[in-house]
Amino acid sequence: MPQQSGLSVTSVIAQGRSAARDLWRVLLHRGPSQFQFWVIALLIGIGAGFAALLFRKGISALQAWVYGADDVKYLHSFAADLPWYWLVLIAGVGGLVVGLLLDRFTPDGRVRSVADVIEGAALNEGRLEARSGLASAVASFLTLSTGGSTGREGPVVHLAGVMSSWVSDKIRADGITGRDLLGCAVAAAVSASFNAPIAGALFALEVVLRHFAVHAFAPIVIASVAGTVINRLAYGDVAEFSMTTPGALQFYVELPAFLMLGVICGLVAVVLMRAIFFADHVGDVVQQRLRIPRWLRPAISGLMLGCIAIWYPHIIGVGYETTELALTGGLVLSQALIFVVAKTVAVAITMGGRMGGGVFSPSLMIGAITGLAFGLVATSFLPDVSGTHTLYAFAGMGAVAAAVLGAPISTTLIVFELTGDWQIGLAVMVAVSISTALASRLVDRSFFLTQLEKRNVHCAAGPQAYLLTMLRVGAVMRPLEDPRAPSLEACEALCEQDLCLRVDATLEAALPLFDRSDQPFLPVIGVDDGDKSILGAIYHVDALKSYNRALIAVAAEEHS
Repeated sequence: MPQQSGLSVTSVIAQGRSAARDLWRVLLHRGPSQFQFWVIALLIGIGAGFAALLFRKGISALQAWVYGADDVKYLHSFAADLPWYWLVLIAGVGGLVVGLLLDRFTPDGRVRSVADVIEGAALNEGRLEARSGLASAVASFLTLSTGGSTGREGPVVHLAGVMSSWVSDKIRADGITGRDLLGCAVAAAVSASFNAPIAGALFALEVVLRHFAVHAFAPIVIASVAGTVINRLAYGDVAEFSMTTPGALQFYVELPAFLMLGVICGLVAVVLMRAIFFADHVGDVVQQRLRIPRWLRPAISGLMLGCIAIWYPHIIGVGYETTELALTGGLVLSQALIFVVAKTVAVAITMGGRMGGGVFSPSLMIGAITGLAFGLVATSFLPDVSGTHTLYAFAGMGAVAAAVLGAPISTTLIVFELTGDWQIGLAVMVAVSISTALASRLVDRSFFLTQLEKRNVHCAAGPQAYLLTMLRVGAVMRPLEDPRAPSLEACEALCEQDLCLRVDATLEAALPLFDRSDQPFLPVIGVDDGDKSILGAIYHVDALKSYNRALIAVAAEEHS
């Protein structure tokens, strides 16, 4: 027995030494690179956190100067006392400056937003346009400071994405690393904006990266926490909103009311999204027919917003004061209904007029007011078995925002973290699930994905759709000098039947043509319409192999 025990101890020691050597070897070769990546994620989180903080404080400072407000949290109360012409002038001049800025620094006069961040993650290896992105941030800053009726979170998310793109370019990051760093920036921006680290991390995964891969989780959480710390150093560890009355459900019999609220919020979210797209379309038609310069379009929208603000100053800026009134029951039913309509119109005019800002805060405000209006009616029918009507406001806030953003998980958590009240969870989850399920059937899943779909970017359908737009015919074709290429005569015969592809075409155009023609290959010609010279041929099997490799790479990233 002693000998057996001695041999066992020696064996254990030897195995321990071997394991230690293996551990040191892994740490030596893999640890530093992984640690370096986490440090970069931390730095990006700090940078994005400061960007969100400075953006918020800058808007507050400019609003206070322009409107003469002592506390911009109660901006509309100060604006209500200003002369009517001052409200119109502020919004008009702000829109004019925004128009001139976007006309000068963007190729299309359009503000970049969260939709462009999603597109950058899916199609451009996590990179965003720097010049247009910075101009968009300044445009959104001016819009929100001078009467625009949008939110600050979308511009901050894009600005943080521009920062991460610069870092990715500097370190020559590959696609996976670039997307992970973009997710870190987005998470930090959202968490710093809302003081919501959990929701910030999940928003980056759910909305921007659109997967929950393990390799991305740790750095994104690190960045999200860093962004939250920056926010709390400035504003303290306090909830943005708080319930003035207990928020627990009185009886489970009340749950059907929250199911109904979810349906109504889903419809309100669809109306908001379609109103924005309709306003943008009308703006395009009017601009084209009247030959209005694109730099003048935001100014006209600003004047329209100023006119609305004369009667409803609640539409100015982010609207947190009105949101707080709704969440504390400070509005009557008639006010709530009017404010929902006024805010929806104002948001549509702002975004349709090509001004700056995002839809996050407006959807929270409209949702809170919608929920309050529904709660006032619902609790009046069965007051003995109903909770407080403000609980419906909190549930409505999450339900409309989740449907607009297409982010039920992170939006639910944002509501929890904004309020610090986890007891309202059941009501919020029921309303959010119904509203998101309904709205996603009536639009392309979310506001952002519908925006991309209107630009012919098919992110809503998933990688199987948008990967086809990334793969070029020229990269897959076989040149004529390739011994495996078809003969020139065979290619010319197909060209005479118009069965050919330009070298810059994508597989999105190639695969349907293969299906219609039932040909094993198609000739590839130059990009000049007058030039029919044949450069090579693309085989159906080569196109399918290329597409399959791209799908495998995406699947490997999402499940790593």
